[in-house]
Amino acid sequence: MQKTLKEIAKLIDGEVIGNGDTLITGASGIKEAAEGDITFLANSKYSPLMDKTRAAAIITSSGAQGTAKPIILTQNPSLAFIKIISMFTPLDAGHPSGIHHTAVMGKHVSLGKDVTLGAYCVIGDNVTIGDNVIIYAGCYIGHHTKIGSRTLIYPHVSIRERISIGRGVIIHSGAVIGSDGFGFITIKGAHHKIPQVGIVQIDDDVEIGANVTIDRARFDKTVIGRGTKIDNLVQIAHNVIIGQNALIVAQVGIAGTVIIGNNVTLGGQAGLVGHITIGDNAIVTGQSGVAKSVPADTMVSGYPARPFMTTQRVNASLQNLPKLFNQVKELKKRIEEFEIRDNVKSSMKNKHNSG
Repeated sequence: MQKTLKEIAKLIDGEVIGNGDTLITGASGIKEAAEGDITFLANSKYSPLMDKTRAAAIITSSGAQGTAKPIILTQNPSLAFIKIISMFTPLDAGHPSGIHHTAVMGKHVSLGKDVTLGAYCVIGDNVTIGDNVIIYAGCYIGHHTKIGSRTLIYPHVSIRERISIGRGVIIHSGAVIGSDGFGFITIKGAHHKIPQVGIVQIDDDVEIGANVTIDRARFDKTVIGRGTKIDNLVQIAHNVIIGQNALIVAQVGIAGTVIIGNNVTLGGQAGLVGHITIGDNAIVTGQSGVAKSVPADTMVSGYPARPFMTTQRVNASLQNLPKLFNQVKELKKRIEEFEIRDNVKSSMKNKHNSG
């Protein structure tokens, strides 16, 4: 496929500066781009690469510095580049199609139009699968589960019974949706399992990374809100409610019955104790340990998590500890010297008075 720069600019509602007839045959990053590629610049600190890249043209913002190469000016270069990548490399390229002869289907399964079931898929009784759903090889779909249209499920995903998956959801390999919540009562040293009879509800346009585990609720449901994106290796416990358009980065652990608002960001390896609330638009930075609720529109960090600027001041103070230690040591020495002088003066004075 090839497109002229003018054609690409029309697609992304941009303005061409330079030769609009330049032919573009691919898209790549500014460092990796080859001849014929179009690339983008969203961060001004990479501006020196504009004249070094081998790309034929560059997408950038109206505030960027000029270059000898043809450019397309647009307000959001990153978003524009996503559209271009989709054009040159369709995201559905290479997906399987049809129902493999080794797929196993239970009773009363309802399949929509153009459903794909890969080799050795197991579909339980009374499962409903919407139009254009793709389920790769080796997946398990438990009974009474519902999967919305255009959902894409990669190999070796396990979706337990009575789970609700929305439309346009992407679930990557190894994810487990609807495993039992971790609930036990300890009596005389023995741990007795608490039945977990709730469900998991995944709303539309959610993406779930590889090896993510989302536990079913003890009662009612665990919910992942519309548009939320979950990175790899995340643990979400029973009865957690996550709002819309949250970003949850790798290795986050969320304990049971946490409520997370809309547009929340949880940085990598953050840990949240149970029964707290994270307000809308809050940011929890990486490796934070959150032991109490976080108000909306705030950023917290550290262990235990505090307001971000408080943690910055604490960290700055910690960096000064060696210096402070030496200062205290020096002050202690000087105090001891003063005490010795005072003792000598006091002793001489006492001798003088007694004489």
